[in-house]
Amino acid sequence: MSENVPAPGSSARSKRKDAQRNQQTLLEAAAAAFVASGVDAPVRDIAARAGVGMGTIYRHFPTRADLVIAVYRHQVDACAEAGPGLLADSPTPHAALTQWVDQFVDFLVTKHGLAAAMQGDGPGFEALHAYFLERLVPVCDQLLDAAVASGEIRADLDLDAYQLMRGIGNLCIGAESDPRYDARRLVTVLVAGLRQAQPTG
Repeated sequence: MSENVPAPGSSARSKRKDAQRNQQTLLEAAAAAFVASGVDAPVRDIAARAGVGMGTIYRHFPTRADLVIAVYRHQVDACAEAGPGLLADSPTPHAALTQWVDQFVDFLVTKHGLAAAMQGDGPGFEALHAYFLERLVPVCDQLLDAAVASGEIRADLDLDAYQLMRGIGNLCIGAESDPRYDARRLVTVLVAGLRQAQPTG
């Protein structure tokens, strides 16, 4: 077989990878447009950010609801996938938890209109909250467990990931529309309060 002849199936795999990259670019462009202008951002703005024609967006996402759902899932996935890497690369489990919570707050505060859009009647929206919990609660649990095991977080708090995420979510409500309110500062105080007191003297 000639060295220049592609391996069977390699062309199809390459096309799939190209399609995945293109979709990733579209989702990132749409997320940026949503942050800037909300979920009603014009499709032409999203297309311009992605460097594609409007037809390409409609081919991947026939309706705005399809696009909103895809962006939401994409951002949830990015937050979920960040956890293990932070735990592996951070100097301590608590540092990893702090950085992950920071990303989680970014997701909550900058999702401009996604929460409101989830109140729609489309069947795709019904599963989003379940997907959010399914992907993110285990990651937060892993980070919490590691921080407790390392002695950095008080074990007597009996705090689980769902409770922590719910508390952070409550602190972030309305933060994007109130410039006088710094949700990130309050969340930092909350996470700092989990620390195990260090002996003095």
